[in-house]
Amino acid sequence: MGNYLSGSQVAHFKREGYLAPLDALEPEEADSCLEQLQEIENLLGEDPQKYLKIKAHLAAPWILKLACNPSILDAVESLIGPDILLFGSSLFAKREHDSRFVSWHQDSAYYGLHPHKEVTAWVALTDATRENGCLRVIPGSHLEADQEHDETYDPQNLLARGQTIKGIDDSASVHMELRRGQFSLHHERTVHGSEGNSTDQRRIGIAFFYMPAKVQSTLGRRTAHLVRGSDHYGHWDDDPVPTAVLEPECVDFLKEIWRRYQDKSVSQAARKK
Repeated sequence: MGNYLSGSQVAHFKREGYLAPLDALEPEEADSCLEQLQEIENLLGEDPQKYLKIKAHLAAPWILKLACNPSILDAVESLIGPDILLFGSSLFAKREHDSRFVSWHQDSAYYGLHPHKEVTAWVALTDATRENGCLRVIPGSHLEADQEHDETYDPQNLLARGQTIKGIDDSASVHMELRRGQFSLHHERTVHGSEGNSTDQRRIGIAFFYMPAKVQSTLGRRTAHLVRGSDHYGHWDDDPVPTAVLEPECVDFLKEIWRRYQDKSVSQAARKK
């Protein structure tokens, strides 16, 4: 029996644009992921967050395996169907007493996907609480028009361009608190962000970005990885598959993808209309 969502859970996601909490890993499995992440940091000699953006699953086989976790894919399948591509993944880590934040934004502003069917699973490797800066969302915002983002390039902002939707009324925002090993889901058009970490403990999670195989890229030919079902459309080329931690070919590919994402010539979706 799979971990597929109930009818009421699917209805909630369609109405509100998010769902949490859901279970994926046992606590000791999450701890093992943290240990392996520490290995990557030791090998790099610096914060892995500088590298594990856009396609973090290229950095190590265990990250790709986590993206293929059956409990996560069952839930995602309940929302977007059985043919699932992994579009990307990003590490989001905040140190103890870390003032860095993620501003209010929509993923759809820069993902370049059509139609808007992408769903993000944010997997907690440590507990994520209000105090340490868990993900928060604006319910129902995915049903509204695309919003324009100001690109602030604030060094305190964990987003590549510091992309920010100003004037958000966050009085109705929901904090998606998670225990380590749990995950949340949100639609790519759901306005979301997170605040700084005011605690003595780290807050670490990995976001995985899934889409139906029928979704197309509006930014030219790109790559993805089939994680479930079949791809009968061929809109995407294949990601390289890591066979070792920080395999040179995959690391070079990861860096190039990150460089392209930061390219200021790529306009956000709301400005193209």
